[in-house]
Amino acid sequence: MRSLAVILLVLTISITSQAYFIAIDANEEKCFFERVNAGTKMGLMFEVAEGGFLDIDVVITGPDHKEIYKGVRESSGKYTFAAHMDGTYTYCFSNKMSTMTPKMVLFTIDVTSAQENKVDPNAPGQDGEGQKLEEMIRELSNALTSVKHEQEYMEVRERVHRGINENTNSRVVIWAVFEAIVLVAMTAGQVFYLKRFFEVRRVV
Repeated sequence: MRSLAVILLVLTISITSQAYFIAIDANEEKCFFERVNAGTKMGLMFEVAEGGFLDIDVVITGPDHKEIYKGVRESSGKYTFAAHMDGTYTYCFSNKMSTMTPKMVLFTIDVTSAQENKVDPNAPGQDGEGQKLEEMIRELSNALTSVKHEQEYMEVRERVHRGINENTNSRVVIWAVFEAIVLVAMTAGQVFYLKRFFEVRRVV
């Protein structure tokens, strides 16, 4: 019964995961905001799915407007940090380096409350075994969340690579057809020229 109570407690831990798939036009910047308390663990995973050279600028800033993370022309990335103060944290994706090409970006924001992750040894019915079980279940929950996110990003990568391969195959086929047409045209021209060259004209 105690184990069941521990499992239910862990399942209610505040680990929020928000996944987004957004389009960012050329010369545009999009920002997202998360209000958290100091000590809260925050994570960002992103992948550029479509557009141009599959690159994007990423900036994470804190409530004091100081840069926590900055990435320039990155295709994918993963960054985790702990909030250093209470307030609103900003995640911005910028496509201002591009003048014509829009980008499609898949990203996930993970927020884990620091206070709810703490295990209170003085809580009723909480002993060493229950505390250890709770920690193990929490680790398993985090691992499953990471696996889910990795599967999503692998899906995006697979789709991007499949698109590149299909585009390359199409170009190869078009080039092969063009070469065949040029070869046939040159062959027909040579036959026609040689036929005319060796043709004996009758003198009237």
